[in-house]
Amino acid sequence: MTQLEYARRGETTEQMRMVSEEEGIDLEALRRAVAEGRVVVPHNQKHKGARTVGIGEGLRVKVNVNLGTSPKHINLDEEIEKLRVAVDAGADTVMDLSIGGDLDEIRLALLEASPVPLGTVPIYQTVVELGVERMKAEDLFRTIERHGEQGVDFITVHCGITRKAMPLARRRVEGIVSRGGGFLYRWMCITGRENPLYEGFDELLAIAREHDMTLSLGDALRPGCIEDATDEAQLVELRTLGELVLRAREAGVQVMVEGPGHIPMDQIERNIRLQKEWCRRAPFYVLGPIVTDVAPGYDHITGAIGGALAAYYGADFLCYVTPAEHLRLPTVEDVREGVVASVIAAHAADLAKGLAKAKERDLKMAQRRRALDWEGMFHLALDPQKARRYRQESDAPVDEECTMCGEYCVLKLMRKPEAA
Repeated sequence: MTQLEYARRGETTEQMRMVSEEEGIDLEALRRAVAEGRVVVPHNQKHKGARTVGIGEGLRVKVNVNLGTSPKHINLDEEIEKLRVAVDAGADTVMDLSIGGDLDEIRLALLEASPVPLGTVPIYQTVVELGVERMKAEDLFRTIERHGEQGVDFITVHCGITRKAMPLARRRVEGIVSRGGGFLYRWMCITGRENPLYEGFDELLAIAREHDMTLSLGDALRPGCIEDATDEAQLVELRTLGELVLRAREAGVQVMVEGPGHIPMDQIERNIRLQKEWCRRAPFYVLGPIVTDVAPGYDHITGAIGGALAAYYGADFLCYVTPAEHLRLPTVEDVREGVVASVIAAHAADLAKGLAKAKERDLKMAQRRRALDWEGMFHLALDPQKARRYRQESDAPVDEECTMCGEYCVLKLMRKPEAA
């Protein structure tokens, strides 16, 4: 049985209890949220040793990190180091998007090394091994089954790009920028057939239910530039995903929905509200959103700006963006920078929404700052390593005050007794 099925029967699982304790929320309220599909708990029992994470309404906003090889850069040790750094920096989940090397070996190694839930995009492996032209629907479903058997906790499946949506994508400035979406678009062009993930959705649900593998309904038609944001192609796909959410829940399968993409700030609220309405409050997983197209090298910042707004308006899950986005495969340091930027965005949204643990952390930081308690500040910092390094690299790291004000530190001044 899946977490959703247990919750519908009125039963709580060990995983639900762990999420309840971690989040500091009532267990019965959490069970109801899982039963209604407003929260998912990605947990394939074959993924041993992975911590339990809840994603959805009323919970802390979570952060995902994409890892993986490319045909031009294959280094498994480096990917495992990226995973370690990502988790250390605050990532709640990771996804293996590898398209170079022995993909089974890479995935199994990352599963073994990952202390957090791990996701994949199975169509990548199918296309890498067979090519778009030779791929058959049954090949894709066999790959999905293999990922479930190996312990993958959640998978991105681009079920919403259908033949009726194809002409809409051709009108765009950038067309399709989703790799998985592009593969399926090309396959439909070659075969003249419907998207196998849409046409064979019941088969997909049976596989996902068997392994309690959460479905992340991918946004194949997400906008890849500001000009394409919230266009007809994106919205047609979103409506289709809303229909599939209901079918997944009816089958007892946990499901969340992926979202844009490149979206200007003034359109973010509308995007979140439409997803929550059309997809029946399913957890919303957004890439960024990236709020401007013209900041290559700084897209961890454009993504964090969009992510903070999206999470404040109701997005539940942020996919990090690194400084290398649009430019190259990220390095280990790029991964750290990207994670921290998204973690800051998530925390800022949690704080603005009034989550008790977020408010408590900021209050404690204020108290430590007033006391000039540097170790206390480092402990509470979202990036303790960088905070400590900046302090140690200053001209006076052993002094009570910092080098910004020195002896004129206002916090020290305020400690002096007032004149009689």
